[in-house]
Amino acid sequence: MELRKAVVGHQKRWYGIDNDFATEVLITAGATEAITAALIGLVDTDDEVIVFEPFYDSYRAAVVMARGKLVAITMEAPEYKLDIDAVRKAITPRTKVIVVNTPHNPSGAVTSREELQALADVAIEHNLVVISDEVYEHMAFEGEHVLISSLPGMRERTLTISSAGKLFSYTGWKIGWITGPKPLVDAAKTVKQFLTFVVGGPFQYALAEALDNGDQWLGDLRKSLTQSRDYFTSGLKSLGFEVHQPKGTYFATVDVRSKGFATADEFCQTIPKSIGVVAIPSHVFYEHPERGAAYARFAFCKKNAVLDAALERLAKL
Repeated sequence: MELRKAVVGHQKRWYGIDNDFATEVLITAGATEAITAALIGLVDTDDEVIVFEPFYDSYRAAVVMARGKLVAITMEAPEYKLDIDAVRKAITPRTKVIVVNTPHNPSGAVTSREELQALADVAIEHNLVVISDEVYEHMAFEGEHVLISSLPGMRERTLTISSAGKLFSYTGWKIGWITGPKPLVDAAKTVKQFLTFVVGGPFQYALAEALDNGDQWLGDLRKSLTQSRDYFTSGLKSLGFEVHQPKGTYFATVDVRSKGFATADEFCQTIPKSIGVVAIPSHVFYEHPERGAAYARFAFCKKNAVLDAALERLAKL
C-alpha cells in the first residue's frame, strides 16, 4: 500500500495526474513484467499491436505470448521521430494497442508534445489502447518529457509503465509499476497474478521512501547523465564517429560506416577482441533488421574514468 501511494504522489507532483492507489496502480516485477502482463491481458489472438522500431526486445516476445501480431513502424535515424502517417496506414480492424516509449531505448530520442498529440488523435479516433513505457522518464536532457496519458482524452485509454531499476538504479530489486484506469489495470492484474505473487516486499518500503523524497536526486541524476552524454558523444565525434545525438536515456547510437565498418555486427564483434570495448548492434532492436544494420549502441552511464578509457581505446581504430 505504501508504494502504491508513493507512485500516486509521484504522478501527481510531476505530471498532475491523479490515480486511485487502491484500483489504478499495480506493482510488478520490473517494467518488463508490466509490459508483458499488459499486453497479454489486453491482446487477443490475431489482434495487432503497433510498435515503433527500434524497440525494447521484450515487446516482441510479449506480443507473441499474447498470440497477437506485431506491426512495426520505423523511426528513421538520426532524428527517430514518430511517423504518424505510417501509423494511420498501418491501422486495420484488428489493431488493438499502440506501444510508445519516450525517452526512447535504444535511440535516446525524446518524443515531442506535438508528436504525442498526433498519436493521441489517432488512438482516440480508432478507439485504441496505448501502453506508454516511461522507464526513462527522468532522463530527458532536452525538451519536455510529456506523458501521453496527460493529454485530453488519453487518461482513460492509457497504461503508463515505469521502474525503480531506471529511476533509482535499483536494477536488482526488479520493481516496476503500472498506472491507469481501473479496467485496463485489472486486465494487466489478471495476468500478473499468475506471473508473480508478490514482488520485493521489503524493498517496496524503501522505494516508497525514495519516490516520496527523491525528487532532488532525480534532478541530480538527469544533470549527471547530461554531462556524461555531452562528454562521451563529443569524444566520439572527435574520433570521427557519426553520432545520433541522444536527447534522453543513457544510450548513444553511432553509424559504424563512419569508421569504415560495413555493418554493426562486424564492428561489435571486432572491438571487444581488438580494443576491449563493447557495443550492441542496433539491428537486434528492429523487426526489419536491415534498417538498423549500420548502427551500434553504446551506454554512457559510467564514471568519467571508464568513458575516458573507452575513448582512448576507440581512438586506436
